[in-house]
Amino acid sequence: MVSDPISGLQAELADMWQRGRARARKYARAIHPKLDPALYSVLVLLNRSNAVRMSDLIAALDIEKSTLTRQIDSAERLGLVQRIPDPDDARAKLVALTPEARERVTTVQNRQTDEWRARLATWDPEDVIALTSLLHRLGSMEN
Repeated sequence: MVSDPISGLQAELADMWQRGRARARKYARAIHPKLDPALYSVLVLLNRSNAVRMSDLIAALDIEKSTLTRQIDSAERLGLVQRIPDPDDARAKLVALTPEARERVTTVQNRQTDEWRARLATWDPEDVIALTSLLHRLGSMEN
């Protein structure tokens, strides 16, 4: 164990990040065998709503427009997303999951929730609430 609390936190977060990336690969493959794991977070975000503007996705994911465009193009080729006209702006398109993709993403997210429940089954619910609060606080901090 590291004696400096910040160094210890950094080490734990780095380990968690690596395990999270491995899980993202697994979840991405469960949605589609050719899905780039980097797209998993995009699909999860799209699953929270019906259709989203590219600009909103760029802001939420903090990525470059060209990167997101390539990712959406890839997901579209795999039949996971579709571009639909924006009813508020005839020049713009919204991005939405296809019905099949929505079903797959929902199934994977439900499996993920079950896995977390199993991992934390021995934890006191108050500890889970405290961890959630601390993670939110950490994630909400400005750089």
